[in-house]
Amino acid sequence: MGHVFISAAHKSSGKTMVATGLARAFAARGLNVQPFKKGPDYIDPKWLGEAAGKPCFNLDFNTQSNEEILAFFAAKAQGADLSLIEGNKGLYDGVDIEGSDSNGALAKLLSAPVILVVDASGITRGVAPLLMGYRLFDPEVNIQGVILNKVLGPRHEDKLIKAIERYTDIEVLGAIKRDEHLGVDERHIGLIPSNEYPHARARIDLLARAVEEQVNVDRILAIANAAPPIAAPSSAPDNGQQMDVCIAVAKDAAFGFYYADDLEALKRAGARIIYFNALKDVYLPTCDGLFLGGGFPETQMDKLSANQTLRGRIKAAIEAGLPTYAECGGLMYLSRSIIWGDAQRDMVGIVPGDALMHPRPQGRGYVRLKATAAHPWPVQGSDAQGSLPAHEFHHSTLENLPGDLTFAYDVSRGRGVNGSQDGIVLYNLVAGYAHLRDTSRCRWAEPFTAFVRRLKHARNGAPSPAQVAG
Repeated sequence: MGHVFISAAHKSSGKTMVATGLARAFAARGLNVQPFKKGPDYIDPKWLGEAAGKPCFNLDFNTQSNEEILAFFAAKAQGADLSLIEGNKGLYDGVDIEGSDSNGALAKLLSAPVILVVDASGITRGVAPLLMGYRLFDPEVNIQGVILNKVLGPRHEDKLIKAIERYTDIEVLGAIKRDEHLGVDERHIGLIPSNEYPHARARIDLLARAVEEQVNVDRILAIANAAPPIAAPSSAPDNGQQMDVCIAVAKDAAFGFYYADDLEALKRAGARIIYFNALKDVYLPTCDGLFLGGGFPETQMDKLSANQTLRGRIKAAIEAGLPTYAECGGLMYLSRSIIWGDAQRDMVGIVPGDALMHPRPQGRGYVRLKATAAHPWPVQGSDAQGSLPAHEFHHSTLENLPGDLTFAYDVSRGRGVNGSQDGIVLYNLVAGYAHLRDTSRCRWAEPFTAFVRRLKHARNGAPSPAQVAG
């Protein structure tokens, strides 16, 4: 049960591609690899999960306490031969100036040896003071090695290695040559997700081959296996909850931003999950509730708009009372239209506004929410400030909204729908920009499932609004 932390000197160093290649290389050797991602992120975990062949889980100081992170990591790592943690941004980056929420802090909490990925573009001897600074900045962070990325050629590699060996005691574990075929194109919010990327598996296999050929994979495995083990928590008792309600979840190239542990939480609360494709399916599944997660509906707006039959049925189902939760991309889909550049496409039309795409982010980062009395299924828990911690990543704003809307949340940090409120409440719908994650500080899965169950029982055997709409 070894574990290792893949970090970088700064953002866009190539650590996701290195971590993805490593995950696939280890899995190809027959190892059971459990991937993790630091912070709130949906895109990188998709690549890591695809590479490892199992869901990737997030470790986030914003939504989890230190104790919760340790217990969660130990529980999810159980049975794995190797746990591979990918950081976000640079090793010492974070919101807190003291570094309590940095990658370095997470590596220390998990007693994880760190492999630093360094973008070697435009640097030779200068790599040595860079590494020395990272080593000295916090000696408690266990930097065990460096992988040089985007190396120009043999001469460049030789200069880099000689400088590192001359001035530092950090082991060089690999030098990956610059290769445009190894990267994944970035878009307005980051890498293109693997569920949208053509031939994602072929690209992952290419990354794995590059890592096997240019990185000392055996040495990284040895470093991981030398990490102090983390004791697994005692198993929580099964509450015996039967799966007595069904929640339909959109899952396709437009909608894919779901935390694996949130879906698990819905199941623990008694929800049977059935997936549908909003691009192709013309019927909603027979269900008691609907969950529309985030994603990139703007990149698929032609197909979403063309599926007029499903759009009409979703609108009719929500108007008939189907309990529905929508986050970000789901909110955009439920609006009247999406506008991107010169193009405008009709969407579901239940939310009385238009989603307008902007060149720059309109909401990005951590948010703090407080539920209002109008919330139909109030979220449980809070952080030290008494707020619900969440996050938002969106380039769109909702325009042409009426002035008499009801909201589920007041926003004390972040943008939300209008700068001070989020979570539009209509019928039995809550639709907002904030992404929630089900942790001790923000229990949303059980209250939502209980709300779905309560409305199902109130029907007294009558058909679901999803069936009526079909």
